[in-house]
Amino acid sequence: MGGNLASAAGAPEATLAAAVRRLESLGCVVCRSPLYSTAPIGLSGQPRFVNAVVEVATDLAARELLAGLQAIELEFGRNRSAGIANGPRTLDLDLLLMDELEVSEPGLELPHPRLAERAFVLVPLNEIAAQRIVPGRGKTVAELLAGLPASSENAPYAVVRIEYDGWRACEG
Repeated sequence: MGGNLASAAGAPEATLAAAVRRLESLGCVVCRSPLYSTAPIGLSGQPRFVNAVVEVATDLAARELLAGLQAIELEFGRNRSAGIANGPRTLDLDLLLMDELEVSEPGLELPHPRLAERAFVLVPLNEIAAQRIVPGRGKTVAELLAGLPASSENAPYAVVRIEYDGWRACEG
């Protein structure tokens, strides 16, 4: 999850905290990573993002869960059809992994197709699921993180842990 624009809930940190409460409508929030301030990728000249990873236990099928995530995004002011790719947004809820499921269909890919390339995803995911094997990759989250190539997106300043009183992280 992430965002870099304020929503009706407040600053991005407050938006993510409020969105986690809304995720309870889709299942049980099992764990959440710490929050991270992350450099934008793709479109420069926009504010840094606040990102985190949340584990949710759910009985929903992947498509149902994705539809629920997108409905929550809309509640927080995100309009995917009107937005700019990799541009600023109030809330982004991506489905990264779902059990051992591998899916490649229009509008739904599991695991998330760019999960293994992005420090802003792997760093918080590593906090709660370091030993989780990513389907189709045959590597753990920790191994994927360790194997990221050096780039500006993966530089030490690109993903920085932050504190917010309204956020309670757990350890995986």
